[in-house]
Amino acid sequence: MNLPPRHHDVPGKPSLDGLEAKWSRRWDESGVHRFDRSRPREEIFSIDTPPPTASGSLHIGHVFSYTHTDTVARYRRMRGQTVFYPMGWDDNGLPTERRVQNHYGVRCDPSLPYDPGLTPPERPGRQQQPVSRRNFIELCEALTAEDEKAFEELWRRLGLSVDWTLTYRTVGARSRAASQRAFLRNLARGEAYSAEAPTLWDTTFRTAVAQAELEDRERPGAYHRLAFHRPGGGRVVVATTRPELLPACVALVAHPDDERYRDLVGTTVTTPVLGVEVPVHAHRLADPDKGTGIAMVCTFGDTTDVTWWRELRLPTRPVLGRDGRFLPAPPAALDMAQAREAYGRLAGATAHTGRERLVGMLRERGELDGEPEPVVHAVKFYEKGDRPLEIVTTRQWYLRNGGRDEALRDRLLERGRELSWHPERMRVRYDSWVEGLNGDWLISRQRWFGVPVPVWYPLDDAGEPVHDKPLVPDESALPVDPGTDVPDGYRAEQRGVPGGFTGDPDVMDTWATSSLTPQIAAGWGTDDELFAKVFPMDLRPQAHEIIRTWLFGSIVRAHAEQDVLPWRHAAISGWILDPDRKKMSKSRGRAVTPGDLLEQHGSDAVRYWAASARPGTDTAFDTGQMKIGRRLAIKVLNVGRFVLTSGAMPDAVPDAAAPEVTAPLDRALLAALASTVRAATDALEDFDHARALEQVESFFWDFCDDYVELVKGRAYDGDASALATLGTALSVLLRLFAPFLPFVTEEVWSWWREGSVHRAEWPGADALRALAGDGDPRVLATARDAITAVRRAKSEARLSMRSEVARIVVTGPAPELALLALAEDDVRAAARASAVERLPAGGDGLEYEVVLPEAR
Repeated sequence: MNLPPRHHDVPGKPSLDGLEAKWSRRWDESGVHRFDRSRPREEIFSIDTPPPTASGSLHIGHVFSYTHTDTVARYRRMRGQTVFYPMGWDDNGLPTERRVQNHYGVRCDPSLPYDPGLTPPERPGRQQQPVSRRNFIELCEALTAEDEKAFEELWRRLGLSVDWTLTYRTVGARSRAASQRAFLRNLARGEAYSAEAPTLWDTTFRTAVAQAELEDRERPGAYHRLAFHRPGGGRVVVATTRPELLPACVALVAHPDDERYRDLVGTTVTTPVLGVEVPVHAHRLADPDKGTGIAMVCTFGDTTDVTWWRELRLPTRPVLGRDGRFLPAPPAALDMAQAREAYGRLAGATAHTGRERLVGMLRERGELDGEPEPVVHAVKFYEKGDRPLEIVTTRQWYLRNGGRDEALRDRLLERGRELSWHPERMRVRYDSWVEGLNGDWLISRQRWFGVPVPVWYPLDDAGEPVHDKPLVPDESALPVDPGTDVPDGYRAEQRGVPGGFTGDPDVMDTWATSSLTPQIAAGWGTDDELFAKVFPMDLRPQAHEIIRTWLFGSIVRAHAEQDVLPWRHAAISGWILDPDRKKMSKSRGRAVTPGDLLEQHGSDAVRYWAASARPGTDTAFDTGQMKIGRRLAIKVLNVGRFVLTSGAMPDAVPDAAAPEVTAPLDRALLAALASTVRAATDALEDFDHARALEQVESFFWDFCDDYVELVKGRAYDGDASALATLGTALSVLLRLFAPFLPFVTEEVWSWWREGSVHRAEWPGADALRALAGDGDPRVLATARDAITAVRRAKSEARLSMRSEVARIVVTGPAPELALLALAEDDVRAAARASAVERLPAGGDGLEYEVVLPEAR
């Protein structure tokens, strides 16, 4: 059966240029990606989209991981679900403050009054201009708003199918209210508490740092051997990399099984330079093989010092202030003239300068044993900081997270087992983090642009805060700012006066708010109907390095407030690696901004590179993969044009009136396509976008390079079976590629179909298999091998692929020859062969002899 040619709206020279702008605009106008909240919960797929930090520019790592999420969102729509896919902006915290300081040349000074007419410097100078806290926050809000517009523009260009009516800011009023509401409920249940305790402290940002924000960096240092004095004479040599903390020394510790120091335990020794007596204790954490085997306990040099201080009930002798410099006055225990004179040479110095001065004093007194021994060791840093952390004693707010509660820790580990991880191996990171917690979650920060801790404190008659009697607002008043708002029962003029009140000066850590993104996006406390439909969410997509912060924190908050997991699945992306195999990081200057890449290669090509990466696997930045993706997108255009201009029928699967597919090769193609659909569907159901793309792309190239070439003759002749198969295959392939290459698939789809490919039904393997009838994919594979042999022979003979072939002689087992016979006419036509001879023989597989005209 032959059909008259069909005409579709196919451009003469299709191009990728301009597709992003064209389709982004049309999708927005038509509401293709709009969430339908009228649908029941079972028809909704909700995504807890990561809110990118709105400070500066996005980098290629964002494009990488957000593409992974978008493939899921697009696939779920095509499965018939309405997708709740919001976008948030994480616009509070240190990165934003740092950017504002550098951009405007200002710094926050909370002692200054608000200036409603403030104009920041046109060009930042060397000295930053001090501004009030309110002015500083306004500048933060203005700059992040600009950044967010640029981010949205790039996301649209990339083709993220976000519903842009569902946006939020982590420092917006709705987010602040949710964050403060959760905190107040934590406080009421005893899950949040304040305490004065040793705190990891960044002296640059002058803020506390949580355990989850630490990173170890290798730094050069030196072991200094300090000579302490025994009670009856003699020396005890202690090796330390922090000799400047000698004035903070409160004890020495040795391992209880270390025979060298057993007689010393329970006695006292005298510190060098200062002449202060300190006790000697035994403790299991002392390492006999480290240094000289006996350690100096200072308040505080590292977290082990904190453990010894707490467990041995030692006194506190702080010497370093929040600015990282030695305090003006020595600790009270340094009351002898010798000690006070030595400390006076350290007062006001940085830790580095203090080290040099104290080592000089040790040398002067002959109490430095030998010369310092260079060493490279791990030093703790704030992940966004440039200086080593110190430990200072401060009052901070904490949230219970299992670090000090074994029962809660076990329950949070159980939550991790309830969650479906993709890939599954990522749960090990979660378990390791929870099992290794050594304290509760420190959530307060000594910064300005963030969600204020929503409490005030009454002041006693001396004007001191009564911290154990916090004043809290009613939830209906949220959000509040204790720095400007007044608690119930007080007047504004009572702020800061004895018998009055004061506001808590701190803000909450950005993770304390970001950990509530499922609740914030879902309308917790403001839109109960929406919340019931989308929470708990279906998916949390994120990178693996923030499992310890964002993912764990979110589980802690939902467990405490809703007693559920906040989502059912977690899909984890890896890092993008630079040529040195290191993580591309904006903060370390190793990131690539994506704008130029999208311009050069096109969004579909960049998405192809991103989607080709295995879930949870670190991937090299590779423009070569983007070039392959662009070639693929161009091929989609070209094969779409060929199929449609050849007169292909619409998709035969849903159309009962479509011509029957009868030719064995056509049926074989559809049978193979059915297997591809099943494999791609299974992969996407398992959140494995890379495996799905790999399956579809492999079939696509076989379709273009082999099947299309094999059936061109029949297609040009109007053969109904060939045209129906071409139309069906094109329809299915466009839908299979749509989650990955949204622009080019929409373009080709628009040439012959109504509506959007992204709202089309995802293809079904069973329907295709039924259409294929008795089709055997081995027929297609055999025909492909035959035509490949012909191409090879022509290439080796340096002949045109359009040159004639005298005959093809095929030798092999009869069953395989029978498969070839089913596609023989198509093979002969595609090869331009006069004849195909089939000769039965033993062995495995078929052998081909291509007889060219010259060989007759």
